[in-house]
Amino acid sequence: MKKTTRLVHGGRTAANPPATVNLPLARASTVLFGSLDALAATQKRFDAGERIATYGIVNMPQRNAFEELVCGLEGGHRAVTVPSGLAAVAVAILAVVKAGDHVLMVDSVYGPSRHFCDHTLARFGVDTTYYDPLATGGQVAAMMRPNTTVVYVESPGSLTFEVQDVPAVCKAAHAQGAFVIADNAWATGLYCPVMDYGVDLVVQPATKYLGGHSDVILGAVVANERAWPALHAVSRDLGQTASPDDIYLMVRGMRTLAIRLEKQGAAALEIARWLAGRDEVKRVLHPALESDPGHALWKRDFRGASGLFGVELQPCSRKQVAALVDHCEHFGIGYSWGGFESLVIPANLRHGRKVRPWDGGPLIRLHIGLEDPADLMADLDAAFARWRAAA
Repeated sequence: MKKTTRLVHGGRTAANPPATVNLPLARASTVLFGSLDALAATQKRFDAGERIATYGIVNMPQRNAFEELVCGLEGGHRAVTVPSGLAAVAVAILAVVKAGDHVLMVDSVYGPSRHFCDHTLARFGVDTTYYDPLATGGQVAAMMRPNTTVVYVESPGSLTFEVQDVPAVCKAAHAQGAFVIADNAWATGLYCPVMDYGVDLVVQPATKYLGGHSDVILGAVVANERAWPALHAVSRDLGQTASPDDIYLMVRGMRTLAIRLEKQGAAALEIARWLAGRDEVKRVLHPALESDPGHALWKRDFRGASGLFGVELQPCSRKQVAALVDHCEHFGIGYSWGGFESLVIPANLRHGRKVRPWDGGPLIRLHIGLEDPADLMADLDAAFARWRAAA
């Protein structure tokens, strides 16, 4: 089946007749088995041969459904469910590092991921080096040490949208035995099959596009067969899980992921092209634009674009930026993204980038929702009028 079909039909097996379109919600801290043989069969699925008790925390029906869907989406072997996207980052890294190891982290990574490496990982004796998101495979290979166990990619990069050569990075990392972890929030497995390029663990902040309605916080990590035993063990030992109510909403949201992403991506590209022609804009950071430095890699590796991109403004004051983002009719001022609504936020680039710091002008990030693009462009046109008046 194609991924779009799997999103509709996957994870819908009900335990008892009559069947329903959506899997019924099951709230349970205890699950019951009809026999010892049934218990043993379930145990075999979840304990990876370690004979550790299987509780409702692991095999609730909603979690099974979600993990089936996200594995199909990303093309992985197995997955674990965690309470948030940042929890997914932490669990993925902790699965494959130990004290004394070294992590190569892309410099354009999501800010809280950087904080986790610089503080929590450092406390446990794991060293992190940041590398240029535009590094070639050879340059990444040259930075690796004998104790490098993880190379982390995020493409496009957070806030500045650099496109990485993920296949080349994977080749360099695997040549020295390291695991590759990818944050695939922007494109999801629908538009960038990173596991086909060699990624071992995919971090999916499901809060964003997978949920799609800005009303649930959840994360997942998808593993290939090589990485699965380590991911399973760490997730189990940390007791990571999520509420069945949250997972129910997530599964429901994933049914419409393909159509939402297609519509939002098309609208975003239309608006990005319109913005690129405005005098108030210095540059639009969107890899699907032919003028973008990462366009060739995007065209090679991606099958589409999502609704998130950056806009570098012409030199202006903070007062002008505030005039632009305040009082929009359709763009809310808010963090996160991936829902049905449009958002605007000044980009916070003060996350301590070490290798490729931002040297451009004021930057805003736009997330394009499901509104009509004409209405959104009219809203932005009025925002630019306020921007000019505040000069």
